[in-house]
Amino acid sequence: MSRSGLRCLPRVLLFLMAVCALGQEPASVGAAAVAGSKEDPAAVARGDKLYAQYCAGCHGASGKGGPGAPDLIRSLLVLDDEKGILIAPVIREGRPDKGMPKLNLTEPQIADLVAWLHVRTYAAGHRGTYTFGNVVTGDASKGQAYFNTTGKCASCHSVTGDLKGIGAKYDSFSLQSRWLYPGNARRRRNAGANSKRATPTVTVTLPSGESISGKLDRIDDFAVSLIDASGAFHSFFRDGATRVEVHDPLKAHKDMLGTYSDADIHNMTAYLVTLK
Repeated sequence: MSRSGLRCLPRVLLFLMAVCALGQEPASVGAAAVAGSKEDPAAVARGDKLYAQYCAGCHGASGKGGPGAPDLIRSLLVLDDEKGILIAPVIREGRPDKGMPKLNLTEPQIADLVAWLHVRTYAAGHRGTYTFGNVVTGDASKGQAYFNTTGKCASCHSVTGDLKGIGAKYDSFSLQSRWLYPGNARRRRNAGANSKRATPTVTVTLPSGESISGKLDRIDDFAVSLIDASGAFHSFFRDGATRVEVHDPLKAHKDMLGTYSDADIHNMTAYLVTLK
């Protein structure tokens, strides 16, 4: 198993979860950011719609760039802009040599787009203004059905055993994060002894036939390292003659990450929060 398969894919899906499942809108901005930027809220709202219509297809829903289109939120031109002096000419005339067409917008519409971009850059620099909506928006009964059937959760977990009272133990935001991404490394470290059952282990068999096992430290396409039962660190190159077997207790969860629909996520969370 490569490092990308073990670690990177869940992090990508966690990002998607944060954007789509936790209630944070990908393009809209919070009231705190609008107030802090001192832009007209009505102009920002109009700019939000204009951006979605004319710009998001290339620059991404939140302005952070896309294939062949730059990140507008980190753009020095946008960051240095005041009252549209730098941004407006670009919107007005386009940049045909770089693939950006001229937009047929009125001056008030351009001003609204400028206001929206100003708020986005303000929000990026003031992360305390980020807000998350209510994550408990699903159907608990459908979540229960998914838990017992399609999701196959009941094959490993019990609402009267390991999940008993979990809805009272965590707030809904944390609970959703935990069941979607139970392998979070930082959380495992903070969990101490209780994290051992969720720690991946690895067995490395050398060309000589000697096998060394221990807690997985790091793995990628070129090397693997582990910490054995005595606490000793071992690192090996991954060549064709060295066999590597990873034993990940959370593999089932990681395999499921790519199968959840938005409805599955919301319904499961709605069900889990009822387990008081």
